[in-house]
Amino acid sequence: MNKIKETLVTAFALFSLFFGAGNLILPPLLGFKAGDFWWLVTLGFCISAICIPIMGIFAHARLQGTLYDFGKKVSPKFALVFSLIIYAIAVGLPSPRTASVTHEIAIQPYFDTPYILTSIIYFSLVFVFVMNRSKILDILGKFLTPAIIVILLLIIGITLFSYPMDFGETVFPNPFSAGILEGYQTFDAIGAVVVGGVIIVSINLKNKGDSFAEKRALVRRAGWIAGFALLLIYAGLIFTGTLMHKEFDTDISRTALLNGISIKTLGNTANLFLGILVSLACFTTAVGIVTGTADFIKSRYNDSQKAFTITAIIGCVLGVGMGQFNVDYIIDVALPTLMFIYPITIILIVLNVLPEKYTTPVVFKAVVVTTILFSVPDFMGSIGLGDTISPITEVIPLSGFSMGWVLPAFIAFLTSNMTAKKV
Repeated sequence: MNKIKETLVTAFALFSLFFGAGNLILPPLLGFKAGDFWWLVTLGFCISAICIPIMGIFAHARLQGTLYDFGKKVSPKFALVFSLIIYAIAVGLPSPRTASVTHEIAIQPYFDTPYILTSIIYFSLVFVFVMNRSKILDILGKFLTPAIIVILLLIIGITLFSYPMDFGETVFPNPFSAGILEGYQTFDAIGAVVVGGVIIVSINLKNKGDSFAEKRALVRRAGWIAGFALLLIYAGLIFTGTLMHKEFDTDISRTALLNGISIKTLGNTANLFLGILVSLACFTTAVGIVTGTADFIKSRYNDSQKAFTITAIIGCVLGVGMGQFNVDYIIDVALPTLMFIYPITIILIVLNVLPEKYTTPVVFKAVVVTTILFSVPDFMGSIGLGDTISPITEVIPLSGFSMGWVLPAFIAFLTSNMTAKKV
């Protein structure tokens, strides 16, 4: 019975880690545009937003380390640079997006105030909570996720029984890759490598008497349960968006669609309640990101409190600067960055999950370098230089799906392992 309880508690912790409030705005619009290919979009989204992040937790369970340890086999310098880039992205994109989501979900429908005002107040409060490390948010977080899940299940259930199974036509040329790329925007693979270690440490503290194998088994069981729960919610939201394709204008924004779906299924009062819950969940995410980044910089400067404070200030200033823009703009700005860093993150997660005999330092170097090189064309395509590099992308398999790095990385993995065996 204790094992069942431990598994469920750990599964809920993992679910809460990946089920960020910002993620809620992504699946409905995917379904809204997916039409009768909603299932293919769902498959792609779940690979990048569920499978890869859960694998990241499995990697943490094996490494028993931090973000820095993910890239150590490439080189210590690479591991440090990779860590710094990941933390810079975290405070520069997903953290400000939480302020923008809060404005569009909870402020904009009721008050005619600018984004910048919300952003300034929001990150001023974030800074106060970061500097005081209040446990209020941890306690609050335990109630936020269940409450949001209940509302979402109601929305999904009401939609399923109220709307005809009319899917419409897809607007995506490649529904599967569209789902994968939208899954990048959850930032959950990055979340897995950044804060996954916190959950592993918590498990170790609670289960000191258990062996390493028992702890790893616990993480795997919890991971499967959390993954299945995420699949139900994400697939449900995508399907909900699909069924409501006639209810809204085709150019509707992500947050407006979530608001609209909530009002049509639950009414204005429930929508206000959802807005408050999502805003609080966004706030806890922002505090976690800024705190985690400041802790990392602090650790690089001999536990200097000054370094922590300066990093927290920079993180909040960046949040105000970027958080004054609307959600869709921040998502558009994030895409080029994600097209470059996400493949590297995915590869590091996969390599750290595979057996060590297949992932020597030589293999790590070969696969990571190959992934970096072949991510450049996808990155250039995402910033509007697709025509310039089209002669290159035309000969790279899967480049048309913005995944030109996949096959070269796999070939590098096989080749480096074969070479190592011959030596």
